[in-house]
Amino acid sequence: MSVPPSDSDAARRAAARDNAATAKPALPRFLQVVVALFFPIIVVAVAIRAVATSSFLWLEYHRPGFPADRFGFSLDDRMTYGSYALDYVLNFAPPRYLGDLVTPEGESLFLESEVGHMADVKGVLGLSFFLALVLFVLSVLACIYLARRYKGGVRRALFSGAVLTLVGIAVLTVLAVLAWETFFTQVHALFFADGTWTFRLDDTLIRLFPEQFWTDSAVTVAALVLTATILTLVLTWPTKARRDRSRRAQEAAQERYRKALDAS
Repeated sequence: MSVPPSDSDAARRAAARDNAATAKPALPRFLQVVVALFFPIIVVAVAIRAVATSSFLWLEYHRPGFPADRFGFSLDDRMTYGSYALDYVLNFAPPRYLGDLVTPEGESLFLESEVGHMADVKGVLGLSFFLALVLFVLSVLACIYLARRYKGGVRRALFSGAVLTLVGIAVLTVLAVLAWETFFTQVHALFFADGTWTFRLDDTLIRLFPEQFWTDSAVTVAALVLTATILTLVLTWPTKARRDRSRRAQEAAQERYRKALDAS
């Protein structure tokens, strides 16, 4: 023989169910922060990968005003040798992929120090792209969870990430414009040991990738990141309609959860 619960017990249970249904759990908020922090890294990595292509190399070498090589490389030479250098940092080939290249005169195309630097670049890029891929997968999983459990969470996370990216772009742009040489040096010093990334003007790497190339590359990466960021801001801007839609969806989900608790 069972004893029916008292009114006070029933009230406490009802209050507990209401609190459980309307509570704002910590995990979704944490995942929003995670996605927002990962967003700039992923977008920058994608932009860098878009620039590290033979198409961009061709556009750079053929664009009006790009400095010619004063030591004798033709446009065809640059495109051929530059493609080898670009392919090397993106594939899994050993250093001899570059080290065994020779000029028509039979001389080594790249110095040992140049090959060593490109091997360092290969390692940094490979690790960076792998890290970005891992962060992308984690972000997708987080967004799937948010889409199912916390309505509007994906939009808020991406919006916050876009704002964070925009701030980062502004800061880096100011630093690059005010002191490009210092900015370029500090970026290299961050990833490479001193003395391993400086070369003479007549060395192959400088002839293939002069300073103008890196300036244009930085501008292109910044433009791609800015475009993706602005597009994300437009698509996730917290308009009243979007906030209301998220609120209604969350309330409906909470109501379904409350009914499930009542039925249990």
